[in-house]
Amino acid sequence: MTGSSPLAQSTADEVLLNGKIITVDQRFSIAQAVAIHGDRIVAVGSDAEISRLIGPSSRRIDLHGRAVVPGFIDNHIHLFRGAPTWQEEVRWEGVFSRRQALDILRARASAVGAGKWVFSIGGWTTGQFADDPRPFTREELDRVAPNNPVALQESYYETILNSRALDAFGIRPGEPDPQDFIKGTIQRDASGRPTGIIMGDIPATRPVQARLPKVNGDQLEASTRALFADMNRAGLTAFGVVGCLPDVMPVVKHLRDQHELNARIYCIEGPTTNTPEQVDASIQQIRQMKPFQGDDYIDNIEFGESVYQPLHDPMFAVSSKPGAGELMQWKRIATAIAEQGLGLQVHANLSTTIDAFLDQIEQINKVYPVRNLRWTLIHLNQVNAQQLDRMKRLGLYAGIHPWSVINGAIMEDRFGASAAAELAPLDTIQRSGIVWGFGSDGTAANQYVPMITLYYAVTGKLPSGKVVMRHPISREDALIAYTRQNAYFVFRESDLGSIQAGKLADLVVLDHDYLTVPAEQIRDIKPVMTMVGGRVAYNSDAQARSPAASSR
Repeated sequence: MTGSSPLAQSTADEVLLNGKIITVDQRFSIAQAVAIHGDRIVAVGSDAEISRLIGPSSRRIDLHGRAVVPGFIDNHIHLFRGAPTWQEEVRWEGVFSRRQALDILRARASAVGAGKWVFSIGGWTTGQFADDPRPFTREELDRVAPNNPVALQESYYETILNSRALDAFGIRPGEPDPQDFIKGTIQRDASGRPTGIIMGDIPATRPVQARLPKVNGDQLEASTRALFADMNRAGLTAFGVVGCLPDVMPVVKHLRDQHELNARIYCIEGPTTNTPEQVDASIQQIRQMKPFQGDDYIDNIEFGESVYQPLHDPMFAVSSKPGAGELMQWKRIATAIAEQGLGLQVHANLSTTIDAFLDQIEQINKVYPVRNLRWTLIHLNQVNAQQLDRMKRLGLYAGIHPWSVINGAIMEDRFGASAAAELAPLDTIQRSGIVWGFGSDGTAANQYVPMITLYYAVTGKLPSGKVVMRHPISREDALIAYTRQNAYFVFRESDLGSIQAGKLADLVVLDHDYLTVPAEQIRDIKPVMTMVGGRVAYNSDAQARSPAASSR
């Protein structure tokens, strides 16, 4: 067998046979079959080898030659933000046609009934539509949903409202803008009539989001279940979650306690600071932080995402100028994190910011070595080879969350096509030898589907087919960055990231072979089954399983 554990001497609870098992182990070996006992893999090998572990009560899954990969790990996602609205939203991840998107919108309006909100909070841009990437207009949305208020947040770039939504928000011709909207974000034509566009990133989107309907109570559990179900449908099984919100966490813990949580939640937490006075309080909180008190499904792992909020690069900013006073406060907090021996993920997008943070970390490292703390600079759109070398010498990781996967056309508009094509330089990152992995930064700023990110990484293209990045990497390296490498980011490399004996049985069966399908079709690959800890979390293909192979 390619790999086996002592438990492999007994019969397996579940076996997967007749497949192409892309293990993503250190040798990137390929097998035919997998045996599972409890929540762990006990053996990987040929059909003949694994068949020896089948007993009278073993459940069999015939893969019919399909490819199997490890469960995808997203190393940085704002997952819980989506829970209060998920079952109410229109989601366009994996929708590459404007016509299809509008059909979904029209169907949603019909389903909820006249007068009810139809909305989406990010995860898409019109640049992903191959048939027509033009911006939506108020008039267009009025035609699609004439009886409903509609609000469509396009990533963190802008929000489009139809006439009913404008009226509901009190945004009207000849009247002043509502006070909670930032001045200049509500776009008006020459006559003063609102166009329906609310322009701007996170601060501009907040007043809209605050007015949209949210669920609570039993509905919050249903919406959270729907959120996790969609993640499993995309092949995702584990997450580095930024901000494990206190209103959502009890729901997640309840699902775990009922053995119904099909997602591994590794929390990235830390107080937000905007002033020197808040820095003092933050340092006291840091001194009380104790990670790794949880279990395989829920745990707190590190500090993040911002260290000092004034140095948090806005998503679509093209340059930064960190000030000495701000960097002093940043260093105070980062020093406390290092002194406490905590891991760190910190938002570092633009080149000047990256250099400034590295300067501070190099100073901190002289007193409190950070090499073994798994400190990670994230996003890194403007990172270069010299900065990667500095990071590698310090033992830092690189969390890559390429916003251009769907925002590439917007990046071209902001940076110019040539500069945007360098965001982020995946081949340079891969050649650097640094530990790096993919995340989405979803569910608003970016889409969350791993296969769409892998398509971008391998082809340099938006889902629409437009080339926006000139530094693609190999399929193998991209897959490693979404699985085995990401296990290090959630501090679970002994348990996750590859299909090997002894590891947790998180895996995904695909409808097409990721390694051999034409590159242009990678974006269209779909999971047909996702397992988390040996439990079937998603299954679209009952025909691929024997009658006895019911999910546990």
